[in-house]
Amino acid sequence: MDAVRVATLCEVLAGTGWPAESRRFAGALRASVVPQGGGLLLVGTEAYEPWHLAAHLVDEAAWSGQPELNPTLVRHRVRPEDPAHLAIGLGRLEAAGRGETLLVVAPERPGGGLLERVSDARRAGATVLALGGGDPEIGGLAHETLTVLASDEARGVDLDTVQHLVSAAAGENCLPARRGRRRFRDRLSRLADQLTAPPPARW
Repeated sequence: MDAVRVATLCEVLAGTGWPAESRRFAGALRASVVPQGGGLLLVGTEAYEPWHLAAHLVDEAAWSGQPELNPTLVRHRVRPEDPAHLAIGLGRLEAAGRGETLLVVAPERPGGGLLERVSDARRAGATVLALGGGDPEIGGLAHETLTVLASDEARGVDLDTVQHLVSAAAGENCLPARRGRRRFRDRLSRLADQLTAPPPARW
């Protein structure tokens, strides 16, 4: 989703609280990875792999000048022919620890194996963030959560929509400008850059 569509989506959802909640969660993500120089691990469930969020975070990392947002996609199933950046299995979570951030995207309850690995990573010092359907077990392990309920989906806000909001908010420049006019020019300049820059070819 390009910058214009994200801006339109935020405008449509302005009265729902979702843009603010997405910025809160994205702020926690940014605060966790930027001071550490990266270390973002992204994992889904066995049935749901967060490809789109990974790609959007790569885009935002490039457009915002924050390479720390580049995720490592951790996968439940890896094939021998997969390229290196898509060949990272769940064993990577066993090495996760202090200075790393684990973002779990789980529309449904994760399997016991993933929960155990997430729990071990947290005990080893990793920061855990959870985005998904609000499973209490993964929520209990997470330092920050953002939940998309079935009732939200019935109103047209699903997990994919929220992932767009979160990735866009993660790339926002949060440094306050000295003057309002300058801030508007900065936003306009960044929007122009986003619309004209080619997407990264990694994914």
